[in-house]
Amino acid sequence: MTNDHTWSERTTRRRFLKNGAAAGAALGALSLARSVHAGGEETIKIGMIGCGGRCSGAAAQSMNVGPFVKLVAMGDVFQTRVQARRKALKGQFPDQVVVDDDHCFVGFDAYQKVIECADVVLIACASKFHPMYSEAAVRAGKHVFVEKPHGIDPVGVRRMQAVCDLAKEKGLSIVSGLQSRFHAGWQETVKRIHGGAIGDVVAVQSMFLRGPYRLESRQPGQREIEYQFWNWYHFRWLSGDDVPQSLVHNVDRVSWIMKEELPTWAFGLGGRSSSFGEVYGDMFDHHTVVYEYKGGARLYALCRTQKNCYNNSSDIIMGTKGTCYLRRCRIEGETNWQFEGPHNNPYQAEQEALINSIRQGKPINSGYHMATSTMIGVLGQIACYTGKATRWEEAYNADFQFGPPPEEASFDMEPPTRPDDTGNYPLPMPGVTKLL
Repeated sequence: MTNDHTWSERTTRRRFLKNGAAAGAALGALSLARSVHAGGEETIKIGMIGCGGRCSGAAAQSMNVGPFVKLVAMGDVFQTRVQARRKALKGQFPDQVVVDDDHCFVGFDAYQKVIECADVVLIACASKFHPMYSEAAVRAGKHVFVEKPHGIDPVGVRRMQAVCDLAKEKGLSIVSGLQSRFHAGWQETVKRIHGGAIGDVVAVQSMFLRGPYRLESRQPGQREIEYQFWNWYHFRWLSGDDVPQSLVHNVDRVSWIMKEELPTWAFGLGGRSSSFGEVYGDMFDHHTVVYEYKGGARLYALCRTQKNCYNNSSDIIMGTKGTCYLRRCRIEGETNWQFEGPHNNPYQAEQEALINSIRQGKPINSGYHMATSTMIGVLGQIACYTGKATRWEEAYNADFQFGPPPEEASFDMEPPTRPDDTGNYPLPMPGVTKLL
C-alpha cells in the first residue's frame, strides 16, 4: 500500500490571494528591470536550481546563445553535485561561468539564494519541487525555465498552472522543458496534420521504451532520506514515476496534434516485473495507458524502463486519410510527404527562445500546454497505480499529492517509504491502492 498524504487546494489559493497585493505593487518595478535587457547586449545572469545533468545541459545551451549570458549562481541539496557541475561548466565556458564559492549554495534554502542572484532561473531537480521553485522565482520577478514534469500530482499541477498565469500577469517569460514544440521538423509535420493531411485522427500509438534511467547507488554513511534524494528519480514521492517523467514528452506531442484537446478518461496497466533491489526505489518498471478523447480518438501510450528489451520512443498517428510517423517527419496515405528541411536541436532552440524573449522585451509563456500535458501524464499514472478507470475531472480536481508538501521536505523528515527486509520498497497495488 502507499504511504501518501493529501493537501487541500485551498492552501494554494490562500497563498496566491495573500501575495496578490504585493505582486501588483511590484509590477512597475519589474517593467523597469525587464527593459534593461530589451534590445541590448547587457549581461543576462542565469542561476541553476539543481545541479544534475539536465540543469547543466540547460545552462550550457543558454550560454551558447551568446557571451552576454553569464552563470552566476548554483544550488543543490548536495555540495558534491554543485562543485562537480561548476568545474565541468567552467571548463566549457571559462569566461561565462562566474560562480565563486559564495554563490555555490547548498541546502533546502539554496533555491531562494539562487533566485536572489539571477535574472533567469533554470529549474531542473527533484520534480516534486518544480512548482514551488517556479512560484518563488516568478514572485521574485525572475524569468524561468523549468524542466518537465510540471508537477507530479494534481496539487502540484494546479500550482504550476497558477504560476504560469502569474508570470503572464507580470510579463515574465516561463519556458517548459517539454522541448518537442521547438523541433523544426515536428513543427512542419504538425502543421500538415492540422491542415488535414491524414484526415481526422483516429488513434495514436506513443512509446517511450528504454532501459532504467540513471540509477544512483547508496553512498557510504547516507541516511535513508538522504539516499532517496540522492536517487530521487526512482522514488515516486519525488519524481511521480515514469508516465509523468518520460511519457509526458509523447503526451505533449499528442496534445499538440490534438489542438490541446483533453482526454475525457483513461485506464492503465502497470507494475514491476524485472527491476528489483533498493536502487530501483518504489516505481513501476512498465506502464500502458489508454486515453480516450471526446470524439472517440484513443491514445495508446506505453513506457518501460527495463534492461535488455526492445527500445523505441516514437509516435504513430493514424487518421482517416493516412498515417504520420512523427519521429521520421513522414506522412503516408492520400498525401505522401517527407520533411526535407534542416533539423535543429530543440533543447538549444528553447533556450534561444527564452533568452531572446528577454532581450527583446517580448515575454513568452508555455502555460498554454505545460501544466495540462503534465496532468495527462499524472492522470495515466494514477490509473496505473489504482487499476481504475479515471476521469479527467476527478483526477484534476483531487486533493491528492505524493508525500508531504514540498515546503516540509528536509533531511530531518521521516522518509515517506522504507525498504523491507529484502531491500525492496513497497509498491502500489492496482485494484487495492486508492489515491483519489
